[in-house]
Amino acid sequence: MIPYGRQHITADDEAAVLAALRSDWITQGPAIPRFEQALAARVGAQFGVAVSNATAGLHIACLALDLGPGDRLWTSPNTFVASANCGLYCGATVDFVDIDPLSLNMSVPALAAKLEAAAASGTLPKVVVPVHFAGQSCDMQGIHALGQRHGFRIIEDASHAVGGSYLGQPVGNGRFSDLTVFSFHPVKIITTAEGGMVMTNDPAMAARLERLRSHGITRDPAVMEGEPEGPWVYEQVELGLNYRLTDLQAALGFSQLSQLEASVARRHQIARRYDAELASLPLTTPWQSPDAHSALHLYPIQVDPARSPLTRRQLFDGLRAAGIGVNVHYIPVHTQPHYRRLGFAPGQFPASEAYYAQAISLPMFPTLTEAQQGEVIAALRRLLG
Repeated sequence: MIPYGRQHITADDEAAVLAALRSDWITQGPAIPRFEQALAARVGAQFGVAVSNATAGLHIACLALDLGPGDRLWTSPNTFVASANCGLYCGATVDFVDIDPLSLNMSVPALAAKLEAAAASGTLPKVVVPVHFAGQSCDMQGIHALGQRHGFRIIEDASHAVGGSYLGQPVGNGRFSDLTVFSFHPVKIITTAEGGMVMTNDPAMAARLERLRSHGITRDPAVMEGEPEGPWVYEQVELGLNYRLTDLQAALGFSQLSQLEASVARRHQIARRYDAELASLPLTTPWQSPDAHSALHLYPIQVDPARSPLTRRQLFDGLRAAGIGVNVHYIPVHTQPHYRRLGFAPGQFPASEAYYAQAISLPMFPTLTEAQQGEVIAALRRLLG
């Protein structure tokens, strides 16, 4: 079975993890700041705070912005549930902004219209979480301008987008947001097995994120409420979580950084072949914004129901039967049972639902061979006639 995504672990990666395993530190050691500093430098941010996964990163990013009961968080329905759940973890109310049918990212006109209505009713969000779906940046300049007008804070969910860029600058540099969250899950652009990182340019925010990932504990005398009686003293100054990354994972992440540019370049090579060889089929291939260079975590096609001899389900099943491990990204969050119990219902965000109804993610990973990609393309041609 050719999977839709797969990690690429090299001999250098294995050596890096083994070296960490044999060192004096396998957690909370020097590999973590080394990885944080290297990725921050790569994306042009001042600080990176490594965490156990991107969900943890989204959660403490919300906490660092003091999101809580009585506040509102808005995000995209076309995402994994974590982009919305982070608001619920903080006791906030969650709502959604529909996507642009072309980019599949949060629609700036839809956001603007929803903000105007919220301003009139006194229900503006405190935090907006744009999601860089499939690796392509949202229109962050437009979202930032609305944030300046309406006073909300911005967390970029860039789980798909490490290695991507927007307006010629790396995703994660914080030019148009308060915080950016990356994911290092195995199928992402680089991996730490599980892991994530929160980027910020605010030193106070970075220090708070570090506390929040480690139980809210500090050893910094300047932050403590009392005079420490010795160097062993620590204080829990707020309620935090245990969201730490290990040195083993950080060592892997640091090693994987050397593959970042090559991985994204190979993904674009794969996408160009898909674009060219699928052009005659009854499919819609991903649109690429001229303002962004996607990290291409995913290659989602859409079945054209007016031209295709097969439904999405029939094509999905046919590809799976042919040994092509396609997947679907994503079931709109507002249609999940938990969110339906919160009052959401199908039909509320039609662009997201229309995309989902026809979406299939094709295999996209840097070690996908020419022959394997040829199998995918041949299977699509055979099934779609």
